[in-house]
Amino acid sequence: MVNRQQAEPGTAVRKDARTVSKQRGRPRSFDRETALEKAILAFWEHGYEATSVSDLTRVMGIGAPSLYAAFGDKRSLFDEVVRAYGTKYGSFGERALAEEPTARAAVERLLREAAVEYTAQEHPRGCLVIHAATNCGSPEVEESLRERRNADIAAFESRIRAGIAAGELPAGTDAAALARHTGAIIQGMSQQARDGACREELEALAALAMAIWPSSCANPARS
Repeated sequence: MVNRQQAEPGTAVRKDARTVSKQRGRPRSFDRETALEKAILAFWEHGYEATSVSDLTRVMGIGAPSLYAAFGDKRSLFDEVVRAYGTKYGSFGERALAEEPTARAAVERLLREAAVEYTAQEHPRGCLVIHAATNCGSPEVEESLRERRNADIAAFESRIRAGIAAGELPAGTDAAALARHTGAIIQGMSQQARDGACREELEALAALAMAIWPSSCANPARS
């Protein structure tokens, strides 16, 4: 009597090949966007250094192999988190600079909306880009976030210089100093929010920050 397991020498090989093929073609058992959102909240709340891979797999509801397959390592995931955060939560500043008719109106709107965003109840307080590198042991992560913060200040300065050129602000306005003042206020508002300041308190701070702005020209068209 012939042994069925030995009758077809290639059977095991073909069976293994089908199994591997089936595993490779198997769709993910989790929603990638949902998992990414949970990673955003984790890094936002605890920062890069204090958020471990085990923390991430727990809050994202996936195993480590799935995390690495879908997002790469922790650093790669964090880079994607920062980009997604900027699109979903941090774009209010870019919109204000682009949409408001004057530099003063743009910065005033930016600070007012920061007061709302930084104290919202549905997510961690403050700004991920400002706080995620606290006590961070990765110079690369620190540098990447520093570059983003400096890019924001450069954008403020560019908008202020455009306002000076348009006659909205006096010709002698120190655009670089005013841009850094705006950056300092934004960063301070974020920390104050982390420390428990409410929306109204941050709005009052924003109003005081705008009080130091130079007076707009009375008639920009004649400047």
